[in-house]
Amino acid sequence: MTYLIPTLILGGCGLIAGILLTVAAKVFYVKVDERIEKIGSSLPQANCGACGYAGCSDYADAIVNNGAPTNLCRPGGAEAASAIAEILGTAAANVIPMTAIVHCNGDCNATKLQFDFDGIQSCKAVKRFYGGNGMCKYGCIGLGDCAAVCEHDAIKIVNGVAKVIPELCGACGQCAAVCPNQLISIKPKSSNIDVLCSSAANGKATKLACSNGCIGCKICEKKCLNEAIRVENFHAKIDYEKCTNCGICKTFCPVKVIH
Repeated sequence: MTYLIPTLILGGCGLIAGILLTVAAKVFYVKVDERIEKIGSSLPQANCGACGYAGCSDYADAIVNNGAPTNLCRPGGAEAASAIAEILGTAAANVIPMTAIVHCNGDCNATKLQFDFDGIQSCKAVKRFYGGNGMCKYGCIGLGDCAAVCEHDAIKIVNGVAKVIPELCGACGQCAAVCPNQLISIKPKSSNIDVLCSSAANGKATKLACSNGCIGCKICEKKCLNEAIRVENFHAKIDYEKCTNCGICKTFCPVKVIH
């Protein structure tokens, strides 16, 4: 009896709790549109936020309940957009293939280090010390924070600079988010002209820091027939929506910073 009564009491409490939970589940049950689950399953589950929503589930909910565009998933691309359209019974939306680009070409042959850093080997950690250990404070630190977060192995550190492999890149934007110097942007894969420099220093200071840097001479801006390139903060930037890949800016660039 010493053990039986407590056991019965405990078992009775458990039974009552189970009944109450079952009743509560029935009473407060919220019916979920099965299309949300299907759309969520058709997404790559990268939860990268590139679509503008908190994650794949949030994006799926927004599509069904708020009419969000069905072609916002960059990692999923056309395949995901097509699957979503089939679930909704609509026409597949056009998807422009995107990729990341690193706006720096300051490799080991073009610039040097100011000091050796023996702390945690990450770009974020080095950036806290005097703005970085390189001669150029705007360039790629080259310790691979971007490569570490890439789930597709689409970024490699080559000769001290991060390089993107477009064929592998899902354009999720996670690499851009972790780059302390904000050197990475997302662009259409069809755009073949890029300025590989982000220096905000004037021409003289840039050349002293890196032989591959943009000097802000504005020759590219003057030669462009489509107003697709502008010099801002001493370095050229391309408007990919206006760029026609004609290559005139690349031809006339005196320091060959446009590739």
